[in-house]
Amino acid sequence: MAPYAATPQRPEFWAALDSAQQSALRAAGRPRQYPVKSPLVYQGDESDHVIIIERGWAKVTSATENGHDVVLAVRGPGDLLAESAVLGGRPRTATVTALSPIRALVVPAARFTGFLDEHPDVWMLVTGTFVKRLDDSDRRLRAHVTSRGTRRLAMLLAELAERSVQHAPPAPDGSIEIGPPLSQEELGSWMDASRETVARAMHGLRREGLIRTGWRKITVVNLPGLREFAKEND
Repeated sequence: MAPYAATPQRPEFWAALDSAQQSALRAAGRPRQYPVKSPLVYQGDESDHVIIIERGWAKVTSATENGHDVVLAVRGPGDLLAESAVLGGRPRTATVTALSPIRALVVPAARFTGFLDEHPDVWMLVTGTFVKRLDDSDRRLRAHVTSRGTRRLAMLLAELAERSVQHAPPAPDGSIEIGPPLSQEELGSWMDASRETVARAMHGLRREGLIRTGWRKITVVNLPGLREFAKEND
């Protein structure tokens, strides 16, 4: 297989800061560890701090009126969490739960806004985070309307592989292990599809030689082929 060629990605919030800005935020916050399945923030809580993930992966979920949790996104190393609630002065709109052990930096709201006042250029990074997340949501909504389940899964796994390879290099054969350990139920919730639909789509992608799977483990064997599959099956 040809060597993996990375598609240019917008750096995560932390990676986009310079060393002085990172030092200032570290001085304003405190480190914290979160075990698997523990909540980092709860939907509906008051917004008194932001979190920057240094290591590990988390899922963002929102509770529906009938009590089901819907997966909205996955966050990983370098991501800023809960900033919109803090800056908007409103309760948190989602719950964030650790998918793997997480090491994070927790910064009180007043210290974070003070940091932004002292480093006004960082406001553009925060704004860029808002815009990227809106773009991601819009793209997945369009895919839901126009694409079959297998293509939606291929698109999602390609995006996750692109994100994962920023933090762990591909294997010698070019395969990429997806970092967030998502179950089929979680993938289905994120795609707005049933577990059965995800299982069928996984089978189809395995049959095409594009992925390998194990328990909460997905390896993209051929990322360029996965991208092409998603385009061809529009």
